[in-house]
Amino acid sequence: MPTAILTLELRIEHAQSLKDRRQVVRSMKDKLRQGFNVSVAELDEAIVWNCATVGVAAISGSRDYLAGLMAEVESAAQRIALDHGAEIADAFWDFAPE
Repeated sequence: MPTAILTLELRIEHAQSLKDRRQVVRSMKDKLRQGFNVSVAELDEAIVWNCATVGVAAISGSRDYLAGLMAEVESAAQRIALDHGAEIADAFWDFAPE
């Protein structure tokens, strides 16, 4: 069964503390989970306050469906980031090996 994995690299320029960073990341994770029924996790350690990496995964019987879903998730993530004063510095997705 095809699995798609999306990686989002966030820049949170206004973050002055780990708490600021956590607020943006937690909000993004929650909104993506609720809106798209995908698995979302923070992929890096919270070493720097103004950067974060978030991973999104989904499984479906259709590669075409997953491609469309990942495009929608990426667009939504960009809107969510902008709403919180952050930006998506880089985003890339691919199918996991079966």
